[in-house]
Amino acid sequence: MNSIKQLVTGAAVLASASAILLGCSVRPVTDYSAVATAEAASTPQPVDYASTDNWLSAPTTITQPVDVFYLYPTSFQRASSDAPVIAAVDDSGMRQRAQAAFARQATAFETSANVFAPYYRQADAQYTLALPLEEQAKIVGDIPAGDALAAFQYYLEHYNGGRPFILAGHSQGSNVLLFLLSDYMKEHPDVYKRMIAAYVIGYSVTPDYLAANPHLKFAEGAGDTGVIVSYNTEAPTIGGTNPVVQPGSLAINPISWTRDETPAPAAQNPGSIELMQTGYPVNGADGQPALVKDFADARVDVERGVVICSTCPVDQLAPGNALFPKGVFHTFDYPFYYFSIRENAAERIGSFLAKQP
Repeated sequence: MNSIKQLVTGAAVLASASAILLGCSVRPVTDYSAVATAEAASTPQPVDYASTDNWLSAPTTITQPVDVFYLYPTSFQRASSDAPVIAAVDDSGMRQRAQAAFARQATAFETSANVFAPYYRQADAQYTLALPLEEQAKIVGDIPAGDALAAFQYYLEHYNGGRPFILAGHSQGSNVLLFLLSDYMKEHPDVYKRMIAAYVIGYSVTPDYLAANPHLKFAEGAGDTGVIVSYNTEAPTIGGTNPVVQPGSLAINPISWTRDETPAPAAQNPGSIELMQTGYPVNGADGQPALVKDFADARVDVERGVVICSTCPVDQLAPGNALFPKGVFHTFDYPFYYFSIRENAAERIGSFLAKQP
């Protein structure tokens, strides 16, 4: 196993690469409404999800009794300020980075579930997160959420076979999942009752959102089902405002899977993963992500609505960039707690299946 020093070095390079992806400065927007309306008013051709080319992962051999439907985090950056805000579904840069994200996030579920993941057209994050929340919702709730809904419907009709499932995402993928949860699950309670859990990581779930969607509930423990699991990871202090954390955000501890502020030490963490410069995990001799012990702790900060990690080096892993201030461990929401997420998914799956007739 590589050393903790190597983990920090490789992850620091990834953090720098993330800053490059996000650019050097936030592009100015002078008329939020006009730009957002123009983007939302476009009517591009729908994505053909009957084509396997539009699936990042669509297993042909089913080996597990449950599935995961996964949406990758922001992997698209438009080329210039006058380029489209929404990616083409075959954008090569988006697809390459989505594959890396899948490897460091979605593979956590592969030991317990068949993982399905569509390619979907994303919004440029640097542009979108600079907008007011209402305008962000117009953009993300249009083409990105529309693609996700179309892919999910195709998945249910052609891939799922009636199996229970988990929803999982990160960052923009989690934002899109919130639309799927609030709209589709409300209108299709027969589908919702097969949902084991929704891992809405790296974006905010708030009491206001839950109040507007009373059919949904937030996780309270390690084994409850039909629930939303969410958190954003930060250092004890950060250098500004985290753009994906909204006032009142809820969080669950990704080690102890509790909601209170009791710290969970790194020794209790089942394990983190090391990341290469490319964003892919470092694999062990078995070809699977290698386990790193005693690296990341976790504590819920109820007032801030986030998970605090105090054991990971901020200067190397979260130095800050054009989008995220210093101290925001956004890239590492999954890698810090990779094996804990794996164990928790298995526990929730077991709890769900045990309740079935």
